[in-house]
Amino acid sequence: MQQQLLIIGFVWPEPNSSGAGTRMLQLIELFLKQGWKVTFASAASDSEFMFDVTSLGVEKVTIAINDSGFDDFVKALNPTIVLFDRFMVEEQFGWRVAEQCPNALRMLDTIDLHSLRIARQKATKEQADFHLDDLFSDTAKREIASILRCDISLLISEVEVELLQKHYKIDPSLLYYLPFLVNGIEQETLQSWLSFEDRKDFIFIGNFLHEPNWNAVQYLKESIWPVIRKQLPEASMQIYGAYPSQKVLQLHNPKERFLVSGRAKNAYDVVSKARVVLAPLRFGAGAKGKLIEAMQCGTPSITTSIGAESMNGDLAWSGSIADEPAALAKAAVVLYQDQNLWKQAQQNGVLIVNQRYEKSLFENDFVAWIQSIQRNLAPHRNANFMGAILLHHTTASTKYMSRWIEAKNK
Repeated sequence: MQQQLLIIGFVWPEPNSSGAGTRMLQLIELFLKQGWKVTFASAASDSEFMFDVTSLGVEKVTIAINDSGFDDFVKALNPTIVLFDRFMVEEQFGWRVAEQCPNALRMLDTIDLHSLRIARQKATKEQADFHLDDLFSDTAKREIASILRCDISLLISEVEVELLQKHYKIDPSLLYYLPFLVNGIEQETLQSWLSFEDRKDFIFIGNFLHEPNWNAVQYLKESIWPVIRKQLPEASMQIYGAYPSQKVLQLHNPKERFLVSGRAKNAYDVVSKARVVLAPLRFGAGAKGKLIEAMQCGTPSITTSIGAESMNGDLAWSGSIADEPAALAKAAVVLYQDQNLWKQAQQNGVLIVNQRYEKSLFENDFVAWIQSIQRNLAPHRNANFMGAILLHHTTASTKYMSRWIEAKNK
């Protein structure tokens, strides 16, 4: 039987704007490779930069929140699998899917643990140490409830899998580690990269709607770049990113060689020409698409423990990891000037991509896992009785709130 997959997106995918958009496109391509029929639905408005999913043979459907018209749509589609893009989407549509298509496998792609990112962000802004006790937040309660209501939740970070199992006591059968899925780096690609001598400047790239990216650029401007510039006066700091606000653009300062260029027409092109990616992320969660992209471009990187979290396993990092401004600046200057160190960092990146993110390492096992859960869906759900309780009460509460909002809107 051909699988009918419905993806309900928080937004329409923008792979050239964010790691989340890249991740979604990777999942879509994986599902299509299996010969599955894929429908992508979202309540978000169309955007200038969204990817045309119909070009891949995916059906695109616009839906609305708090609208019983979705019930008719999903019942007629009758998907065998429904993938929720982030927990907020599952909150809106999960109970409707459960009512109209009770036999459909419900799968959540977390992207990152929002509660972890937000707790770290709060600690950073308050200049306090982060503690696990900070995770007992309303966001965490919502996010964990969503994970429990679903049959499978996809995690992009092994650290987050461990956190969910040990801290929140989530049964491992509900969690599945699935990292970014990329093509391996082959010899032909290696030979196409610009050499150390032909590259120049530092680069940071990231979506500015994502708070960790804006914070990192502020940190660069105020605490790290002034130190680097004193030692490397001919180098520039290139800042690229989608959706820059006026406060981001105001950091542009040619005299200081701190250059804010906004959205890159081709992220791979600008990263491939830079000598070093500088990504001093002070908070965040998940895996960092910008750092995998750097490795795919043969561009070594300087980042923090948060930036590299769960990215390289036991392998040496593709550059350096440091957490204080002076150490970050020092590592950046050394990597920028030392050709042998730079080449070794580049090779480290190749190993990380090929051993930890090459898609053929994960695709077949993931599809087999989905099919295994589908064959045993009833006992799988019975073993997750807490999830059944949460779904029951969510349906009883969220359902009637949604119905009230729908009636009020009419």
